[in-house]
Amino acid sequence: MARSWRSFMLIGFLSTILTWSMASVSTFASPGASYTTPAPARGFQPSSWTVAHATFYGDETASETMGGACGYGNLFSSGYGTDTVALSSTLFKDGYACGTCYQIKCAQATACLKGNPVTTVTATNLCPPNWAKDSNAGGWCNPPRSHFDMSKPAFMKIANWKAGIVPVMYRRVPCVKSGGLRFIFQGNGYWLLVYVMNVGGGGDIASMWVKGSKTGWISMSHNWGASYQAFSTLGGQSLSFKITSYTTKETIVALNVAPSDWSVGVSYKASVNFR
Repeated sequence: MARSWRSFMLIGFLSTILTWSMASVSTFASPGASYTTPAPARGFQPSSWTVAHATFYGDETASETMGGACGYGNLFSSGYGTDTVALSSTLFKDGYACGTCYQIKCAQATACLKGNPVTTVTATNLCPPNWAKDSNAGGWCNPPRSHFDMSKPAFMKIANWKAGIVPVMYRRVPCVKSGGLRFIFQGNGYWLLVYVMNVGGGGDIASMWVKGSKTGWISMSHNWGASYQAFSTLGGQSLSFKITSYTTKETIVALNVAPSDWSVGVSYKASVNFR
């Protein structure tokens, strides 16, 4: 009798578990079913601190930093200002590091400012190798060195500029931007060259697609720096873009960024950005 009662209870318990499991499967499998799953971790996270060296170029006006290998043009009008840096080729990664953000602080040098303040800079230029000089005596940006050639205003936030070069600690940090991605067009109706600016999160771009109002998604090739190109007839069409981050691999879509009467040399703003 006791064994029969226990058997009955076990069968009832297993039946309840089976019913709950089937309901759960049905909830997740049914179209339009409502369920909640943990949100995956998103957004760029700071890296660990690493040792390098920093120099500066230009003067207090930072006029020599305008333009640069990333193609951002006037750094004031494009939103980057004077807190910028040129990266050695080891860090520059053929332009894929354009737009990345770094915290830099002077380390263990008499030229360091009191308290070793930290400054944040954005990569806007390339510091090319100087093969005529030794890597430890003037060829600061020669591979495989990780080196930061800062604007003078940025350098003066961490060290006495008269030192010329100082040891630093640096780390990648999220780029905190206001508003959405910005796009500047060059080219013509058959060749579209797009510079992407104000990129948040990792600040970098791995790949990009464009979609006209009369086309599907068209893969764009990396031109140089922060520019991507498409050899397609896109004149007279409104344009949307799909962008994948180089670091986080996150992809976002910016719909209807430019109207059908878009023009070269004009800046267009999206409502989305990385974080």
